[in-house]
Amino acid sequence: MPKRARVLVAIDGPAGAGKSTVARRVAERLDMVLVDTGALYRCVALAASRAGLAFSDEEPVGALAARLAEARAIRLEADKERGVRALLEGEDVSIAIRTPEMSLGASQVSAIPRVRDALLAMQRQAGEKGGVVLEGRDIGTVVFPDAEVKFFLTASPEERATRRHLELVQKGTPASFQETLADVVKRDKADTERPVAPLRQADDAIVIDSGGKSIEDVVDEMVRLVSQREAER
Repeated sequence: MPKRARVLVAIDGPAGAGKSTVARRVAERLDMVLVDTGALYRCVALAASRAGLAFSDEEPVGALAARLAEARAIRLEADKERGVRALLEGEDVSIAIRTPEMSLGASQVSAIPRVRDALLAMQRQAGEKGGVVLEGRDIGTVVFPDAEVKFFLTASPEERATRRHLELVQKGTPASFQETLADVVKRDKADTERPVAPLRQADDAIVIDSGGKSIEDVVDEMVRLVSQREAER
């Protein structure tokens, strides 16, 4: 494979570790393009829900994902406030895909081989020339195993549940901490035990525990390491 013009940054890790926020700020600081892979799967989950399909119904959900990919019906655009705006068949669904239901739905549909096949090419096209930041569950292990810089961003389930619960409270969404923690644990189990591309740390990934650290501390650390890698090229 030809050498990329700039490095490709892969950020993997469990739900609630802060990947989306960190990836957006790292991309901004390094003047790179952000590719929110999780948003792609959330869009498929939303489309499946709207079509009355169960997230676990492999054949129809897989066919739906293939149709959406072929029609280029899912698009991600830069957004100054949110970092990324998600469009599903021309509709801005950036808020609709961020509910707890769509979070769990994304985990389920992403375990369907045909869904992954449909969206894999889309992700690779976005990052083939480098100069991009991608975040998800399997970027450094499956999508771009040759990424020049790989991070595995993590935190304890309790830490991640605390953050998620605060987000829900601020949005006016009723949920107890114990319910939120149970959702986090359930999501972790689904992500790590799924038969297709389970969540795991790449052997050459740099592990960063965000517990007890501010977002800016994590971003500063990642930017420093990426800049160092680019200077070595």
